[in-house]
Amino acid sequence: MPLLTPDLVRAGAASPAASLPAPALLSLPEKVLQFGTGVLLRGLPDFLIDQANRQGLFNGRVVVVKSTDGGDAGAFARQGALYTVCVRGVEDGHTVAENVVCAALSRVLSARSQWADVLAFAASPDLQMVISNTTEVGIELLDGEDIHAAPPRSFPGKLLAVLWARFQAFAGAPDRGLVIVPTELVPNNGTKLRAILRTLAERQALGPDFLHWLDTANDCCNSLVDRIVPGAPAAGALAALQAELGYTDELLISAEAYRLWAIEGGPRVRQALSFAPTDPGIFIQPDITLFRELKLRLLNGTHSLSCGLAVLASFGTVRAAMDDRNLASFIHNLMLADLLPGISYPIDEKVGQRFGLQVLDRFRNPAVEHRWLAITLNYSAKMSLRVVPTLVHYSQHFGAVPQYVALGWAAYLLFMRGETQDEKGTWHGRLPNGTAYPIHDERAGYFANLWQRLPVHMLTASVLADVSLWGQDLGALPGFTAAVTQHLAQLLTHGAPAAVGALLGRAVPAPAG
Repeated sequence: MPLLTPDLVRAGAASPAASLPAPALLSLPEKVLQFGTGVLLRGLPDFLIDQANRQGLFNGRVVVVKSTDGGDAGAFARQGALYTVCVRGVEDGHTVAENVVCAALSRVLSARSQWADVLAFAASPDLQMVISNTTEVGIELLDGEDIHAAPPRSFPGKLLAVLWARFQAFAGAPDRGLVIVPTELVPNNGTKLRAILRTLAERQALGPDFLHWLDTANDCCNSLVDRIVPGAPAAGALAALQAELGYTDELLISAEAYRLWAIEGGPRVRQALSFAPTDPGIFIQPDITLFRELKLRLLNGTHSLSCGLAVLASFGTVRAAMDDRNLASFIHNLMLADLLPGISYPIDEKVGQRFGLQVLDRFRNPAVEHRWLAITLNYSAKMSLRVVPTLVHYSQHFGAVPQYVALGWAAYLLFMRGETQDEKGTWHGRLPNGTAYPIHDERAGYFANLWQRLPVHMLTASVLADVSLWGQDLGALPGFTAAVTQHLAQLLTHGAPAAVGALLGRAVPAPAG
């Protein structure tokens, strides 16, 4: 089979199984500088830019800086930076399966061997935007950083060198600043990056004129990205896909249908990022706290309150649980009846409901195998961060017990009942069918000790009142200790499926045999 290349696209020779870019899109001006070649960048920002280009709204391509020595950049050169995104998932209850040849990337430059080319592009009048994803440790201030090195060692150092080159090229013109959107999974990533850039500029003695230009002509935006982009499929699935497409693609990646890119910015940012209106998953707003809260409370919080229950009910994956009528109802009600009303940040109910239904679509995605046991990693810390604020606000606001949260909490306590330790010191719990499972939690020993010493009602009361775990006494929430104790007794006596059925008011058939 032929390799995916610009010539193949221009000839229209690729399979109709893929959505090809119009040849004119291959020669659009370069408007974006991107630090990082990872699959998240290619599967979300670059994909969205490609979609905008197809609609004639942004009309720009991306120059990528490869900052690390690992990996092979040769595939980008061989394929003219083209790659296929295979979108698989569920959207508004409907299955999505589409293959898109993305033409957003123009070229890939090596920071080590082509730094002069990077700085030359910094002086381009077409350049408007910088995107980055250099991992969580990429936005760090390094001692001894030299922005005049070729290249500087850190991502902030490289970015400051680009900004310094641009400042010099345009004599500090106030309309030649850039919109900088880091996508690293760091809270307030733009604020943190801006502070590092300013500190570096002061250390490098770049002068008051540059500092003023840095502060006033450039926007460093906080952002939040969310899309599962697993990368290349397994060998067998990849071979089948390429046979369907009619070409080989060394850069092919898969991605879920859901996408979110929330960017904190005002009118200047909105004007520069003209691709934003082309996709309902892109948001530019003065404050993106709403999106962080929705993701943390509804997606992550639902995961944490469901994972123990699902494991105890012998479900291996999120999708398998969503195929079960009762577990799916529990997850739906937990998210929309208990967690959404418990969010303390002001949220329009329709926006929250829409987000929640999108999360449920993601949970049903047959193309993503998300294992419940993996979600239980650091279970206690996740419960504290993701669930406690919602629980407390719900209790204070409604004066009632969120019963789906209470059952999820009881399942967490039962999951944490470690019975044995292996040679590495890892505690293991045991399912009703005798299957052992690992408990990867720094509090595992604490819970094992409590389960050995205390009856259920005392254990529940002791854990909920432990301020060292939750930052406050959850036993003070009216009715919560009693509700968790009742659900825990139900789990111990009748098992997880029956406990869920009882809460839903549905009888659960006894297991065969």
